[in-house]
Amino acid sequence: MSNNENAMDVELTAEQKQAESRRILLEGKYITRNVRFLERGIAAAEVHYSHRALRTLSNLRKRLEPETIAEVIAAYTSVSNVQNVAECLRCAVEALEMKPAANPAAKQCEPEICLFFCLLTQLYLLDNGQYEKGAKLSDTLVGMLSSSPRKTVDPLVARVFFYFSRFYEVADRLSDARPALLRALQAATLANMKESKAMLLTLLLRNYLHYKLYDQAERLTAKTTFPTDAPNNLLARYLYYVGRIEAIQLNYSQAQMHLLEATRKAPSNAATAGFQQTVHKVYVIVELLMGNIPERSLFRIPTLKKPLQPYLELTQAVRIGDLNRFQEVVSQYQSKFLQDQVLILIQRLRHNVIKAGIRSISVAYSRISLRDICLKLHLDSEEDAEYIVAKAIRDGVIDATIDHQKGYVKSAEIHNVYGTSDPQHAFDRRITFCLNIYNESVKSMRYPGSDHRKELAYADEAIRRERELAQELENDDYDEDSDADDVMDEDL
Repeated sequence: MSNNENAMDVELTAEQKQAESRRILLEGKYITRNVRFLERGIAAAEVHYSHRALRTLSNLRKRLEPETIAEVIAAYTSVSNVQNVAECLRCAVEALEMKPAANPAAKQCEPEICLFFCLLTQLYLLDNGQYEKGAKLSDTLVGMLSSSPRKTVDPLVARVFFYFSRFYEVADRLSDARPALLRALQAATLANMKESKAMLLTLLLRNYLHYKLYDQAERLTAKTTFPTDAPNNLLARYLYYVGRIEAIQLNYSQAQMHLLEATRKAPSNAATAGFQQTVHKVYVIVELLMGNIPERSLFRIPTLKKPLQPYLELTQAVRIGDLNRFQEVVSQYQSKFLQDQVLILIQRLRHNVIKAGIRSISVAYSRISLRDICLKLHLDSEEDAEYIVAKAIRDGVIDATIDHQKGYVKSAEIHNVYGTSDPQHAFDRRITFCLNIYNESVKSMRYPGSDHRKELAYADEAIRRERELAQELENDDYDEDSDADDVMDEDL
């Protein structure tokens, strides 16, 4: 069987193979199937059909050709008679530089189907490097999109805005897209389009972070609310951006919480390895800024081992409190840290390196002179060492006292950690995490649609009939008993 198939492949010409692949794309499980999903979603007013249609875009975009897209547009709609959102199909055909054959029998194109075809055009233009045409088409799409009350349009609109921002980003004109995104966010909020709102929030945060507008990004997060039922991929991206903003704003505890939640929300597979690497780079720096040392197992994960190698060396320098080693690592990987946009955070770690060195010295020595501390930490003078140790004592880094006259530091006795409230706080954090997972699981449960209400109506009608029948039987029994009593009275 396989030999016959190989022989047929040899006999087919390149044009025949292209025509066969186009036929499979149109009539197979791709475009036609997705259009049917969209039509079923429109009829049932269910948004999950739109998600099923968008789920195959990753495989579909590898087979897209301008002739195929133009043929699909001509098969499902008449370009000369479209209105509203569907007018973008004309712009899509012009961007592809194709002239599909007129189809007078084609019906009016629904907004969902028209947006799906325009989305295919965006993908083709993006993958083939035609950024100017893609930006022009995206501008037309965004200008014609309106706040439709149908929730089935929401996932498609969100994808259109994503590629709209992507075209401007690759063209290095991301700031030009910001006014349109802000207007769209206002419209999506008023129309209660939750997925579009979630997408627009993440795109605006990415826009602000690209130009280091941290104050504006922080005000945006403070004045808006991210939809609780947004998809996990959007939620993970939003949490990552918020974590970066909080880290820049010195809110390390909040940043650590958001970044850790982003790593948990994002799926762990090869497709999301880049996102996991980006999040963990910032997460490691935030952990060090909080005075914590990340687990060694984190740097042994196969997808993170090589990208986090500079951060592992940085962690080792901070852990041992070696200021010279820390400066060497920063100088060696400075270009890498600049590329990852974390150098501004790493520069704050110098004080943490000194604190870690003081902590290790306090544990190792019950009493040590300020001169020795100055030599071990590579400080300039004993006055600097005295000031740093005093600040560490005030911040609670170490439990010690300074003898200023004799010039030494005396460490206090080490107390049992289980006699403090630290285990209670750790246990409380774990309980809070488990309760949050439970609450989110309850919120994410799907409930059946309104079809079961018909069955409930039939059941209520049946129960009502049974009650009426029982009441009639009781009345009949009462009448028979009354007749019998009358007969007995007559006999008496």
